[in-house]
Amino acid sequence: MKGIFLFLFSVLIGALSQIMLKKSANKQYKKKMEEYVNPLVISAYGIFFVSSFLTLAAYQWIPLSIGPVLESTGYIFVSVFGYIFLKEKMGRKKMFGMMLIIIGIFIFYAGY
Repeated sequence: MKGIFLFLFSVLIGALSQIMLKKSANKQYKKKMEEYVNPLVISAYGIFFVSSFLTLAAYQWIPLSIGPVLESTGYIFVSVFGYIFLKEKMGRKKMFGMMLIIIGIFIFYAGY
């Protein structure tokens, strides 16, 4: 159970780093280099590095076959964070897709 929570936390902060990168991409910069070297981008890649390290650590406690299933929660996290932080719309298709992911996770764990 410890590995599952660590893995989900890893996916969660990975999703946050994606939102940070998208937020940075939506800004206008005076110089081309500032698009890639600014505090938001550097922080996002730092968080992504930590996320990758936590994922590797989580695999000490969970089987390799569970990782991709838990990784699919990233789609849900990114959609929810996009709605909250980027004011993106949450349409019916997106909601339906997220429900399918959740149902798929439950079906996988029911048979595991």
